[in-house]
Parts: sequence; structure tokens; C-alpha cells
Amino acid sequence: MPGRGKLIAVIGDEDTCTGFLLGGIGELNKNRKPNFLVVEKETSVTEIEETFKSFLARNDIGIILINQFIAEMIRHAIDAHMESIPAVLEIPSKEHPYDASKDSILRRAKGMFSAEDFR
Repeated sequence: MPGRGKLIAVIGDEDTCTGFLLGGIGELNKNRKPNFLVVEKETSVTEIEETFKSFLARNDIGIILINQFIAEMIRHAIDAHMESIPAVLEIPSKEHPYDASKDSILRRAKGMFSAEDFR
């Protein structure tokens, strides 16, 4: 895709996905696959994990946003992702506030630096 940027993908609850879709992130790739997954009560963990892995495999996605409470369901898959692109960012939802202690990406980033690096 020369000349084009990468997409943002979203895995989230209905409110999160609606907000980002209204903001203009919604796209379909050439195979007519969307760059978002609305997770509802009946959405299986397997479907969430398969969608996450499919987003990782797509070369048109640069960032994956995922509600933190959903990320907890597939923590093993998120922890296994070691590449910088696509970046995986855990975000809060309306019903579930952000908890930095659960964010494995943030913990990994904190482990890269010490307090002396900032002096």
C-alpha cells in the first residue's frame, strides 16, 4: 500500500466501537474484512482471540485498540505479541475503568527503563 498509512483496529464493547466508527476509523480490506470487532455478551473468547490474531497478521493495521476488560480475556495472546507494529493499546470502557497494573504492555515498557535513565 504505497502512499497510504496504516489503519487503527478496534476490539471493544458497543460504545467503544461506535465512538471510534463515528470518528472515521471503519474500513474494509480487499477481502471485505472489517478493522473492528464489537464484543457482546454472546461473543466467544475464541472469536475475540481469532480476530486479534487476524489483526496482527494484517499488514494494513498499525495499531490495535482493545478494551482492557476484553484484553484480560485473551491476555496470553497479547503477552505473546512481541512486535512493535501493530502496537497494542489497552483502553478503558464506559463500564470498566483503566487499571495500569493489569496492562502488560505498560509493565513491559516500564521494565525497559530505570529511574536513573531520566536523571
